[in-house]
Amino acid sequence: MDDTDRKLISLLRADARQPIASLSAALGVSRSTVKARIDRLVESGTIQGFTVLLSADVAPASVRAVTMVEVESRSTERVISQLRGFPEVRSLQTTNGRWDIIMVIETASLAEFDDVLRQIQRRSGVARTETNILLSAHKGDAGLSL
Repeated sequence: MDDTDRKLISLLRADARQPIASLSAALGVSRSTVKARIDRLVESGTIQGFTVLLSADVAPASVRAVTMVEVESRSTERVISQLRGFPEVRSLQTTNGRWDIIMVIETASLAEFDDVLRQIQRRSGVARTETNILLSAHKGDAGLSL
C-alpha cells in the first residue's frame, strides 16, 4: 500500500459514493488507475466492503483510544508509513518528548482493538507503545481528532 492507496481510502471513507472521475481528479491519476486500485484493495481484503449508514445507525465506535508510540532510531518514516495503512488509525501525529508518535485508534469491539494494537506493536521499528482507552467525553470533540 502506497500513499496513493492511503489517500484513496481516505477519500472513500469520506464518501464511498464519489464517482471514479472525482477520485481520479483528487488523486491526480487516471480513472483506470483508480478503478484498478479499488479492485486491488477489495481483492486483497484491505477494503472489506461498502455500506449505507442510516441516521439511526450512525454511532461512534465502541472502542476509541489514544496510543503513544516510541520508535526505534531512524525508523520514524517507515513506521508512519506502516501505520497509515491501518484503517482503524483515525489520526496520526509526530510529537516531541518521550513519545515519537501519537495516534487515535477506533474499533467496533475490544477484541478488534486488541488485534489491531497487537499488529501495530509487532511492526518493525516500533519499540514500545502506551495506550489509554477513552471512556467518555466531557468537553470538545468526542471524536478526538488530534
